[in-house]
Amino acid sequence: MRTGSQAAGVPPFHAMAMARRAAELEASGRRILHLEVGQPSTGAPAVACQAVARQLAAGDPLGYTNAPGHYGLRRALAARYGTLHGIDVSPDDVMVVGGASAGFTLAFLAAFDPGDRVGVLEPGYPCYRNVLLALGMVPVPIPVGADTRWAPTRELLDAAMGDPSTGTASLRGLVIASPSNPTGTVLDAASLATIAAWCAAHDVQLVADEIYHGITYNGPAPTVLAVTRDAVLINSFSKYWSMTGWRIGWMVVPQHLRDAIERLQQNVYICAPHIAQVAGLAALADEATVELDAHVRRYAANRRLLVDGLATAGITAIADADGAFYVYADVAHLTGAAGQVAGSTIGPAAGSMIGPAAGSTALCSRWLHELGVATTPGLDFDLARGEQFVRFSYAGTAATVTAACDLLLAWKP
Repeated sequence: MRTGSQAAGVPPFHAMAMARRAAELEASGRRILHLEVGQPSTGAPAVACQAVARQLAAGDPLGYTNAPGHYGLRRALAARYGTLHGIDVSPDDVMVVGGASAGFTLAFLAAFDPGDRVGVLEPGYPCYRNVLLALGMVPVPIPVGADTRWAPTRELLDAAMGDPSTGTASLRGLVIASPSNPTGTVLDAASLATIAAWCAAHDVQLVADEIYHGITYNGPAPTVLAVTRDAVLINSFSKYWSMTGWRIGWMVVPQHLRDAIERLQQNVYICAPHIAQVAGLAALADEATVELDAHVRRYAANRRLLVDGLATAGITAIADADGAFYVYADVAHLTGAAGQVAGSTIGPAAGSMIGPAAGSTALCSRWLHELGVATTPGLDFDLARGEQFVRFSYAGTAATVTAACDLLLAWKP
């Protein structure tokens, strides 16, 4: 009996698995405080919903668009780079896709072959690694930490590059994110320039995730397009625009990959959802920006609540975050997982530790079942050190953050 393809063995996305377990408990009548998934508690901008209502009322059949997407939306997205960054982008370089997830699949298929080694930062968004695995590519972890402010350095990139003389193939690609998930790190222009120059010197295709652009707390995040036009840039309406379920995003594609990505879109997805493209175009209006920037101010207030609340509960070692809506916290004092590699055996329980072979996965499970507080274990983001960390999302309401912190303060391991 067949057991399925190699891709069928793709690892789980623990944040979504935790969300499923939380939803099951919620359906049974439990009160659950959701800090596990990076999903805004707000919906699409009002102007976007109104545009969709008008389109439906007009009887538009909303059939397929062409593969790159509605030209008006592509033109508006291209113009946005001129307005925000002073960069000239052609609408022809913009591909509208079914969310950033589709964008990554298209980018990886267009740029890499099965067996190619592609660098991914750890901690980092797990779906980069998991999609590469599903496509038969080889994700190469590049460990970053507080000592480099969670950013890659030339030395770290050199170490991951490989050495064909020893039988290790060179990297073919590198995936970065700014602001990042889970740490919220923003790469400044100098860091982006260093990374882009290193990629150019080593013939490495750079793929840049800018999905959290717009959600920053110390000024706008620079775009990779300011330092190179050879990178694949991926963005989405999910986070800043609060449109997660609409599944609408875009890519800015370098010339050498544009035709391949369009042909892949035609065959794999046909086009992004037409109704979501209508909403996306409307969401780019100045009228929406007023509403959306208010969300960012709420995230900033929620972050202060969460950081202060975690500190009161004894969780003080957190990544400095310039953007996104996460706190990535070291919880080794609760788990005993410091320095442990995922899958290894942690020593006997001591003091307030959770216990042998536990780590943050067990800690998050206990918090969910004992407190009704849903969080995400760091194993999602870092296979080597993740059991030492937990990610908390503060994309929801202030009331949720406050109530969760109160429960964590009162909790006894």
